[in-house]
Amino acid sequence: MNITGEYIAGLTDGEGCFYVNVHCFRKYPKAAPQIQIHFYLKLREDDVSILRRVKKFLKFGHIYYQKEKRSNHSPCYRYEVSNRKEIKKLIEFFKKFPLRSPKKIRDLNRLKQTIKIIDSGAHLDFKGIERIKKLKTAMHS
Repeated sequence: MNITGEYIAGLTDGEGCFYVNVHCFRKYPKAAPQIQIHFYLKLREDDVSILRRVKKFLKFGHIYYQKEKRSNHSPCYRYEVSNRKEIKKLIEFFKKFPLRSPKKIRDLNRLKQTIKIIDSGAHLDFKGIERIKKLKTAMHS
């Protein structure tokens, strides 16, 4: 089975996730919060070959095993991109192969806004962090 850009966009519409983590350090209250940006595709263990082909097509990201502890869930694998340079490559990819799902399009746009805030350095002050937190909260709604 050949993987195409359209296939990856469709797979992302159904199984993809964009998300942002904001870590504030209680131990070091004056330290700037750490912002982490992620994209992942999560598939069952028996579909890991699809994730390997996605990684080979995109030429970035990594795959890891995610053990599932809930009895009604299967073990799975994740293809994940969390490096900001690679996230920017992924954004360029989705310009060429657009998403179709309104929810995923909104989440991708919120992720792009978060990156703009970080790139401008505004994430280093309270207002910037609050903007990122609002974007994060609006994702997956």
